Amino acid sequence: MALSILLVVLVAALAVLLLRREATLRRVRSSLGPSTSADAGASAARLRATADRAAAVVQDERTDRARLLEHLGSGVLRTDPGLRVVEANPAAHLLLDRAPGSLLGRTVMEAFLDTAVESIARSALEGAQAVGEVHLADADGPTLIVRGQRAVDGGTWLILDDVSELRRLQRIRTEFIDNLSHELRTPLTTVSLLAETLAREADAPGADLPPRMRDRIGKIEIETGHLVQMVSELLDLSRIESGGTIGLLEDLDMGQLATEATERLRLFAERQGVRLRVVTEADLPSVRGDGARLGQVVINLVHNAVKFSPDGGPVTIRARVEGQEVITSVEDRGVGIPTSAQARVFERFYKVDRSRLRAVEGGGTGLGLAIARHLVEQHGGRIWVESVEGRGSTFAFALPIFVP
Repeated sequence: MALSILLVVLVAALAVLLLRREATLRRVRSSLGPSTSADAGASAARLRATADRAAAVVQDERTDRARLLEHLGSGVLRTDPGLRVVEANPAAHLLLDRAPGSLLGRTVMEAFLDTAVESIARSALEGAQAVGEVHLADADGPTLIVRGQRAVDGGTWLILDDVSELRRLQRIRTEFIDNLSHELRTPLTTVSLLAETLAREADAPGADLPPRMRDRIGKIEIETGHLVQMVSELLDLSRIESGGTIGLLEDLDMGQLATEATERLRLFAERQGVRLRVVTEADLPSVRGDGARLGQVVINLVHNAVKFSPDGGPVTIRARVEGQEVITSVEDRGVGIPTSAQARVFERFYKVDRSRLRAVEGGGTGLGLAIARHLVEQHGGRIWVESVEGRGSTFAFALPIFVP
């Protein structure tokens, strides 16, 4: 009797297990779709077809990328995590003067023979977007801008752009400006001295010159001075753009420097009916830079503020701390700058439309603000303008606080 009961229990348990298995199979089949063996075969065929289509799409994308790289004018190289070249387009072989396909398998150092490029690649490998300019091979070799970026597979992408012609044209421009400025400086200086002598003789006691002649002599003196200033600023800008302007670096108090630079223009400002005021915070932290060049920046900004304040009024020079920077600003209540022109005032030779500035006498060379921008940027700073037309302008530049 006990054996019969045990047998019944086992059969019941087996039936429960079979029912659960059937329920599980139904759920699996429901999720997969097919409910018969024939449907399962069709589903497998569909999956294979989908995989084949995906593989075809991947292959097409690889083919498109290869064609794109082949027609790019920029050189493109891809390296593995060990900085060994695994892909290089024809432009890269041409820029590096290598036979087609010869770059594959080489390390970055073997491909470029330049430690600077290897440093760019290693920085990119670590996740940074690195960029640098390198001059390859001998004196006739190309000058390249090399940009590095980490690839998805853990390697790097290196993009090469040839800037040899651009650098050559920049050298030609610099040499032309230097030569022209030097050739103009001597005769202009002579004319300026003669005009100054004529002006003194015209104002001498007993000089019998018509008022119209005196006026013309004065205009010659003013315009000659304007030309001499332009030549000097052209030479200055040329030296700045060539990167040879920063002299001895020292710890500087921008409050003191702004005060000293402003005092040099106080007489000029008084003649224009403009009041200069310097406001500086006490115990300003030091900045690191060339005092003469940063003083020139302040002078250029104050000179502009005075010149474009035809109705007189105050010009305020401030030096203050803001975050990790020392901000030096020059604020005037002059004619202001149109919104459309504010983005361009730091370009060389750019001048605001003269029809908007009829009250301003003389004008300028259009180089002073360009010189200021270059000098501030060479010191690791930034410069900007805030202005409302008819209500004045504030030019300001920021320099990082020096931490020994």
